[in-house]
Amino acid sequence: MHLRAAVLATALTGLGTGWASAQTVNLTLSHFNNPNEVATANKLIEVFEAANPDINIDVELIPTGGDGDNLVKTRLSTGDMTDLLWYNAGSLFHALNPKERFVDLTDELYQAAILDSFKSVVTEEGRVYGVPIGTAFGGGVLYNRKVFEKLGLAVPKTWAEFMANNEKLKAAGIPAVIQTFGTPWTAQLFMLGDYYNLQAAEPAFAERYTANQAKYSTAPALKGFERQEEVFKGGYLNEDFASAIFEDGLRMVAEGQGAQYPMLSITVGTIATTYPDLVNDVGFFALPGDDASKNGLTTWMPNGLYITSTTPHLAEAKRFVAFVASTAGCDAQTAAIGATGPYLVKGCSIPADVPPVVSELLPYFETDGATAPALEFLSPVKGPNLPQITVEVGSGIRSAADGAALYDEDVKKQAQQLALPGW
Repeated sequence: MHLRAAVLATALTGLGTGWASAQTVNLTLSHFNNPNEVATANKLIEVFEAANPDINIDVELIPTGGDGDNLVKTRLSTGDMTDLLWYNAGSLFHALNPKERFVDLTDELYQAAILDSFKSVVTEEGRVYGVPIGTAFGGGVLYNRKVFEKLGLAVPKTWAEFMANNEKLKAAGIPAVIQTFGTPWTAQLFMLGDYYNLQAAEPAFAERYTANQAKYSTAPALKGFERQEEVFKGGYLNEDFASAIFEDGLRMVAEGQGAQYPMLSITVGTIATTYPDLVNDVGFFALPGDDASKNGLTTWMPNGLYITSTTPHLAEAKRFVAFVASTAGCDAQTAAIGATGPYLVKGCSIPADVPPVVSELLPYFETDGATAPALEFLSPVKGPNLPQITVEVGSGIRSAADGAALYDEDVKKQAQQLALPGW
């Protein structure tokens, strides 16, 4: 515990000097190694330690992508995971055997302040195992507002308008669509972000998909793959799409070196910390479908914060989780990376002067029927090889039809592992 933090904590809590002789408990938090999570975790820990001088929290970073997912599964299965884990909610959470690996948090008092929409995605057999860390966000398209203004482009509400904009951008010599396949998970956005449009066309898709009655290789689900293929064939990508990485994509859209980047809106936090002078140049829109009157956004729940069942310091870990699930925890997250979307803890608020990405995101959440949860929050079925498959489709290596058929085989393995009926 840093002396400065300890002194501040004493002043705030009136604990006097008696705590100084108490033994400090060390906890360790694991989270993905991306700029948003690093900055957020550091601020949460700083604020928490200042008010809890008897607890010290260290961090272990998890690689992003499939390597990180495999590492988490391995460490949980061997009982070698850290006290606290910041990880996905939804289908990837269910794949971790939460009943055995995590501490049941259902009866904690703070659960009354957490919105049911989040609790539903960290619940297994009626028990709640996590709290939200971060904000809800959307999967759509980041765009450079100055580029759009210069060329007189309007935010598209249909796929036809999106492609027409791409043609104008190409004619102006500006990469219309940024892709960063050097970071494979970023290749999934065309397919995953299209789920709102898929659900609008087939409202029962998630239920039928889970029961092995619907496939991605047939319409209308195939469109997500087809649209990624169409953009590649149009010649709209940045020249270095195969080797560019996630950080390159954010830089390009912030600087206007590319016009649009299919991405998660929450990455505005990274833009705000890395390119603070350019954050107001970036906006956001939902991946458009075929009907402007049904324009809407595929949304993601925040990740979850979990306590592993092997922790020797359960009481102290619960104190940190309770802090994260409080308004003070929300405020610390906002202080770290700014407001990136709506929090799912009652009483939490976001500042009025949010970046354009957030101000253009919020109306979707505020409009009835304008959002749909990503499929991974409606179905436990998600194949592990989707990043690699979408890289191949987006690079022209594999056709949309072949990619979708390969993904159907990929999810079959996952569904059988989960022992789902009908598979």
